[in-house]
Amino acid sequence: MELNPITPDKRDASERRIFSWRTVLFGFALSRRHVYRRFGDDQVIFLDWHHPWLFFLSVGIMLLSVTDAFLTLLLLERGMIEANPVMRLAMGQSTTLFVGTKLAMTAFGILVLVFLAKQHFLNRFRTGLFLTVFFSAYACLVCYELVSLFRLG
Repeated sequence: MELNPITPDKRDASERRIFSWRTVLFGFALSRRHVYRRFGDDQVIFLDWHHPWLFFLSVGIMLLSVTDAFLTLLLLERGMIEANPVMRLAMGQSTTLFVGTKLAMTAFGILVLVFLAKQHFLNRFRTGLFLTVFFSAYACLVCYELVSLFRLG
């Protein structure tokens, strides 16, 4: 098969591999790699797409962590003590260090769990399940702190 030298090149001249915020939004909404391509690829940790539930859990855990830090500071003003020895040590230094350490540790944990969300822990549980467990535990902790705050008046 011989190509006709007179036929113009109809390919788009724009570069598609340029990264922008449109790339992030388009890739999040319309990403293509939702499942593995070939049998045996299930050992691949990272896919282009994560379930929106993981995003909800991640944002929810961070919001609950901020709420927990705020309520902890209010409860400490009213005479309660910090039960977590690491956070008690950070709080002994400064409030800023306490809040920064708390949020950094939470964010790092979320990042690792989302990255490994497709992996299995002990060959039984998906790692993403731990985000649901942590969200539930944080929600219970915030409820406990709210009840304690209302009791202390």
